[in-house]
Amino acid sequence: QVQVVESGGGLVQAGGSLRLSCTVSGLNFAFRRMGWFRQAPGKEREGVSCISSSATYTYFADSVKGRFTISRDNAKNTLVLQMNSLKPEDTATYYCSTASCGNLVGSGTYIRPDDDRYWGQGTQVTVSS
Repeated sequence: QVQVVESGGGLVQAGGSLRLSCTVSGLNFAFRRMGWFRQAPGKEREGVSCISSSATYTYFADSVKGRFTISRDNAKNTLVLQMNSLKPEDTATYYCSTASCGNLVGSGTYIRPDDDRYWGQGTQVTVSS
């Protein structure tokens, strides 16, 4: 049984930082691309960032590029999202999951949940202005 547990969210002022963690069990984590997604109230869930299995490649939504970094520790089955220079529009519930991601010529970066996706309970990030 796959279990996904996100943590690290909280309330922060604009310009501040947060570090989100996601621990996964019951999955061949080291062989899977993993991503962070977020969902704000009344909006669809969107891809934020994605990392290849060996951490060679990383992908970011335009809205977070230059502010967020993604990393992973395959020995600990852990995925991390470091969020800096936070903005009120970053307010959302953040989730991690297996992901599919890359760059398409003419379309740019895509980050979407993998077909066999696994969601945790999410962690709430609130950025005050």
